[in-house]
Amino acid sequence: MTHDSTDKPRRRGRPPKVARDDPDTRAALLRSGLEVLTEHGFTVSGIDGILKRVGVPKGSFYYYFDSKEAFGRAVMEQYGAYFAAKLDRHLGDDSRPPLARLEAFVEDAAAGMARHDFRRGCLVGNLGQEAGSLPQGYREWLQATLADWQRRLAHCLHEARAIGELAKSADCDRLSEAFWIGWEGAVMRARLERGPRPLDTFITTYMQGLPR
Repeated sequence: MTHDSTDKPRRRGRPPKVARDDPDTRAALLRSGLEVLTEHGFTVSGIDGILKRVGVPKGSFYYYFDSKEAFGRAVMEQYGAYFAAKLDRHLGDDSRPPLARLEAFVEDAAAGMARHDFRRGCLVGNLGQEAGSLPQGYREWLQATLADWQRRLAHCLHEARAIGELAKSADCDRLSEAFWIGWEGAVMRARLERGPRPLDTFITTYMQGLPR
């Protein structure tokens, strides 16, 4: 039996070769990191588990990110941009009254949690629960992100007040802050219960308590 001279022996035990400077590889790493961090948080999540989901060697990871801390920052930035776009899509939807936009956001977020059997939560909420053990600078990012979300919702609530959906005396900034404080707790409870009941309870109670 003869072999073609072009055949090369197959090497065993070597990781697959991944092209450097491949934006798809970096995107896949970030996507995997987002999945893991929204399920388990930052402290207990290991790089090996993230790499296993993507199927790339550790060397490729460190080509794109200097450390787990730098990787976490990149994941947070991507999540922040994604969530801000989601808020803008709902809260800026001029085809709906302002308060209906908020309800649409909650409905969309609940559907997203249901798609993953309520295993994944909010990255900001997850990291906030382990704030004491996070790398330097993470807490500042979390606070800035929450403040940004509050500004976006407050703008929507100001619109609601302007058209009479809220009382003229409504403190829109404070109401926005209250929403996000309650929302993060509702997401945590939904994960614990593996169901939407806490989200439904929260938004119903929040909407009923708004000054009209």
